[in-house]
Amino acid sequence: METVSGRNLRCAGLIALVLSVATAGVVDLDAHAQATFTRPIRILVPVAAGGTTDLSARLLADAIRESIGQPVVVENRPGATGRIAAEALKHAAPDGTTFLMAPLVVTVLAPLVFRELNYDPAKDFAPVAQVARYSFAFAVRPDHPARTVPEFVEWAKAHPREARFGTAGAGGVPHLVGVMVGRATGVDLLHVSYSSLAQVESDLLGGQTAAAISAFADFLALEGAGRLRIIATSGTQRSPRLPGVPTFAEQGFPAVVAVGWNAVYAPAGTPKRLIDQLSVAIAGALRTPALREKLMDLGLEPSGTTPEELAAIIAADTAHWAPIVRAAGFAADGR
Repeated sequence: METVSGRNLRCAGLIALVLSVATAGVVDLDAHAQATFTRPIRILVPVAAGGTTDLSARLLADAIRESIGQPVVVENRPGATGRIAAEALKHAAPDGTTFLMAPLVVTVLAPLVFRELNYDPAKDFAPVAQVARYSFAFAVRPDHPARTVPEFVEWAKAHPREARFGTAGAGGVPHLVGVMVGRATGVDLLHVSYSSLAQVESDLLGGQTAAAISAFADFLALEGAGRLRIIATSGTQRSPRLPGVPTFAEQGFPAVVAVGWNAVYAPAGTPKRLIDQLSVAIAGALRTPALREKLMDLGLEPSGTTPEELAAIIAADTAHWAPIVRAAGFAADGR
């Protein structure tokens, strides 16, 4: 027969066991709930300081700093149409301290146009969130005789040796927009590739190139200062920032339509909880009127997505651009 003291000991043991299990469960849940960024993070951008991508990355960094609970710094890694920054992300530790904010060229176009690429977006990166969308602008000097695309086409046919356009790197959307313009208009436009937007603008204003193509927002300040003239945009509708500038489609070239976007990525292997936390922080920041207004002033359309939605966008845009790249017959070396 079991004694009272025995029963008490057994009950005490059961209680201790239950408490230990319950306590372990609480600890695990708390550890999961509290798992967050514990060190400062950096956001790599594949352009030099001062461009739209750089400015929007800095605005985003300021906006998410509080919700992340850590300092957020932007680090410029310009050059090679985004490939330098992309490779830096590939080799970064997947510990939630390094991210990349880049235009679609890095994950969509680069695999299509470069014969050799030292990174694979599908294997080396983890999507976090799309940040903003934008159209592209076709600009000339203020003293250029062309005020419309048809007028530029007429001028280019009369001055074939001078029919050059500049962009900040080969293989990006601006380059392909130029290829699309050439094909749509029947004009043989020579592409001149530069390592930075500043060089593109300098040679345009200096007369070394007849036209320049970049993200619409990149040219807004110079347009406002009267230092260049935007004669067309590549979107499906006019920008509210410059409602007087028609799209290519409105000017009789419906095949010239291109919409770009910037997005944030993490190195493959980064803990999903950190990716999700950053994605939520970005989406929350993009809903605030202050950040939305600042991005729209830059000519950007704030978006914000989940990682899964960004992955779907990448897949859809890859399918969209692949036949355009093939039709253009463009390919480049990896370096």
